Amino acid sequence: MRRGSSSLVGASRRLSSEAAFLRRRSANHAPLTPLTFLARAADVYPDRVAIVYDDWAASPAAERTPATERTWAETSERVGRLASGLRHRFGVERGDTVAVLSPNTPAFLEAHFGVMAAGAVINPINTRLDAPALAYILRHSAAKVLLADSAHATTVEEALSELELAERPRLVSLVDTVAGPHAGGGGGGWGEECEYEELLAGGSPEEPWRYPEDEWETQALNYTSGTTGRPKGVLFSHRGAALNSINNALIWSLPQHPSYLWTLPLFHCSGWCFPHTVTLQAGTHVCLRSVDPAAVFAAILSQRVSHLCGAPVVANMLLHAPGAAHFGAALTSAAAGGGQRVKMLCAGAPPPAAVLEAMEGLGVEVTHVYGLTESYGPAVACSWQDAWAGLPPRERAELMARQGHRYPLLEGLDVAVEAEAGGEAAGGEAAGGEAAGGGGFGPRYLADEGATEEALGSGCLPVGDLAVVHPSGYLEIKDRAKDIIISGGENISTVEVEAVLYRHPAVLEASVVARPHPHWGETPCAFVTLREGHRWEEGGGGGGGGGGGGGGGVTSEAEIVEFCRARLAHFKAFVGSESIGYGGRGGCADRAVSPASRRRATWFSCRAGCRSRLDGHVWRWGCSPLGDGP
Repeated sequence: MRRGSSSLVGASRRLSSEAAFLRRRSANHAPLTPLTFLARAADVYPDRVAIVYDDWAASPAAERTPATERTWAETSERVGRLASGLRHRFGVERGDTVAVLSPNTPAFLEAHFGVMAAGAVINPINTRLDAPALAYILRHSAAKVLLADSAHATTVEEALSELELAERPRLVSLVDTVAGPHAGGGGGGWGEECEYEELLAGGSPEEPWRYPEDEWETQALNYTSGTTGRPKGVLFSHRGAALNSINNALIWSLPQHPSYLWTLPLFHCSGWCFPHTVTLQAGTHVCLRSVDPAAVFAAILSQRVSHLCGAPVVANMLLHAPGAAHFGAALTSAAAGGGQRVKMLCAGAPPPAAVLEAMEGLGVEVTHVYGLTESYGPAVACSWQDAWAGLPPRERAELMARQGHRYPLLEGLDVAVEAEAGGEAAGGEAAGGEAAGGGGFGPRYLADEGATEEALGSGCLPVGDLAVVHPSGYLEIKDRAKDIIISGGENISTVEVEAVLYRHPAVLEASVVARPHPHWGETPCAFVTLREGHRWEEGGGGGGGGGGGGGGGVTSEAEIVEFCRARLAHFKAFVGSESIGYGGRGGCADRAVSPASRRRATWFSCRAGCRSRLDGHVWRWGCSPLGDGP
């Protein structure tokens, strides 16, 4: 035995003994939960403003006192009352589901914590769902209570009528007297058992909160979009929600006391965990009932908003709204004086580089993030690199449009190179299907062990996107695996084609989908909306709707065809087509065109009878072939 080896063995045994002693116990461990963020904010900053709410567009004064303004102490008290009311009036027990159907109101924000404080599971529901979809979720989740905004009374009544009496949740109405349909009073009378404020009045703020006994207990239930069948219920743990909330703050360098505007739906992946993130930093939640550009501009300027989140469509809406130039000038002036700066996290779809470039000109600093319901919202971010500062705006925007690197507390993000996924991308970059894993993951699907095992059985979560990894290590999503267009054996990224369309000065919105082709299998086709002030050349571009009104520039299909052909490989680009209408059921891809586009767009015509599913319905507009194969 070498000199000193016996002492090393002894030390090793002592360390092993100490490790056994340091097992989890109450003195050294408490389950991770976002509920502690609220408790701390109320303890440390009781008098700071936690929530503000108003009909922002109705009175866009530079300085104003909001109709609703609550401190952290007041918010904590109301959360306690809600938890107590749920337990004693409705018998909510640990693990029960409480569903919420509401716009971004203070009540919804309070519910994110009050349901948790009752030991229950919050189920935020998409407000755009129809009655059958709502009924399915209420039945599948076994919701015990439903908190519903009175604006959705008709949908709720229809959904409840589809449920057996024993399946129906107890109904609490949320009556918005500030900016909702019952502003100024009224509301109720649609089958609710009580109103929200009545429920709070009957609860006690002194009753202890029910913290989780284990951090892997379910904190929230969020449903996927269900584009390929019934939506799946993704179970969020207290641990995962807490970790991703911290991740959000780290990746954004979120300071103490930010002013955060709720342009992102609170129902979407639990608001990407930002109800907890903003509370962690004791910021101010600026509630916004609907994303109206005038209201957004007024709220940002009057409440000195510093941060917001949303999809690229929100950014695009702000860029082209009346008043955008005035807003940009005011924001730029404030920033130049060392004052207000606005940052935005953008996700939900790959943002076109042209949109990022324009938002920079508006005075809003956009960071692209990426994730999915199973990752609690964003889990990948395009972190800023100092070397980008000296690049031309367009080149910088193209780099910023990439998805980037994993979040700090995410253990891994990888691209599995598979032959069917594309193998090698141009430039030698790794290409394939994306997968991720880490401490904040580990989702389960409610009542679907098969889907859970399929998602996690390999040790990581398959994301379902096709991506490349650049030499810098930055990830770039090329498309959803199910959306990639395979034309004559060649992969065509719908995202790439859309990015070129967005660079055309007349294009406001573009969505590219696949259409069947008798020879090539599939070729791309596009839906295009023109910007305000642009219109289609008469007889030159399909029918369906106005492209922005009279006056302004005139745009032809041929012009956009040539624009794209000059910037894309031939098999990805437009070709001309004669106009043939088509109607009926079916779909050329599982990609939905926004209702806003549906109302305003002029559709190119499609000679091959392309059909696109729009929000679950099929509409009788054609679309334009973008390519005729390799």
